[in-house]
Amino acid sequence: MASTDNLAENGVSSGQHWPADHLATLVFCLCDNRILLIEKKRGLGAGKVNGPGGKLDPGETAAACAVREVAEETGVAVHALDARGELRFRFADGYRLRVFVFVSTDFSGEPHATDEADPFWCARDRIPFARMWADDRLWLERVLDGAIVDGTLDFDGDTLGQYQLSYR
Repeated sequence: MASTDNLAENGVSSGQHWPADHLATLVFCLCDNRILLIEKKRGLGAGKVNGPGGKLDPGETAAACAVREVAEETGVAVHALDARGELRFRFADGYRLRVFVFVSTDFSGEPHATDEADPFWCARDRIPFARMWADDRLWLERVLDGAIVDGTLDFDGDTLGQYQLSYR
């Protein structure tokens, strides 16, 4: 599993010194051409569909946070992660969030509803982008296909403004 430092060392992170209010993770578990998604019950993006993830605790690596958040939000135990990049979000109210994106194909357990989220499996060709953050349709499928994403995205509420994305 990669730490945030390891992500930067491997060229995944170009925002190493980008000031953020919080560091967070986003994880997409894949199995048999399906993706594990959640409907968030609280916090930033409540009511939206997304991958499991959340804010790093003090001293926690991105990988450890990713494993913890998937377990807390879905009950699924992640055994290995593939670092797929970094997204930096700037919100009109001044909030700044730096997110480390992961994909996992090595996990166990059956997802179940938690206090934080309602998880569900979705066919990859039926991802409900209309219920997700507006930027997801720009980069998610490429990441699921193996690309590493690097981007900075501006939001005013739910509305996507300017953005810059690159892939390797």
